[in-house]
Amino acid sequence: MRLLPIVVTTAGLVAAAPAMAADISVAVELPRIATASYHRPYVAIWIEKPDQTAVQTLAVWYQQTRNNEGDGKDWLKDLRTWWRKGGRAMTLPADGISGATRAAGRQSITVPAARLRGLQPGQYTMVVEAARELGGREVVRVPFRWGAANTANASGSSELGAVRVTVSR
Repeated sequence: MRLLPIVVTTAGLVAAAPAMAADISVAVELPRIATASYHRPYVAIWIEKPDQTAVQTLAVWYQQTRNNEGDGKDWLKDLRTWWRKGGRAMTLPADGISGATRAAGRQSITVPAARLRGLQPGQYTMVVEAARELGGREVVRVPFRWGAANTANASGSSELGAVRVTVSR
């Protein structure tokens, strides 16, 4: 039997690489709420499988400095859905995930493909949860497809406005 040499070219490696190398961008509208005691919301953003099991937390915005009311981490449990699905198990602050609360208006994050290596192609849900001191709590779910360029939208009604998820190639 004769063995043929195998020649691998750069083009061959690119073609063999998964077609999933993509970034995810999430744009979240934090509405301006007219109230005498407005506090910026705590926000958690994470990815879930179709069965609603958490896959990965992408961002958590909370008060990161201690003040006369205590440590901001004490109030993360007000993000009840995120907290129960894995937030309580996280060590915060977490590099690349933790951030300060954000002002009203359009806020966005972009997560590079390198942080999403374990995500298999398929259907997922981006979940955004917001909770505000002396305010409400709201969860918005946005279904999206990982593995192909696409954009999906959903809207909240009180603590969150428009949420837009973009998977780019």
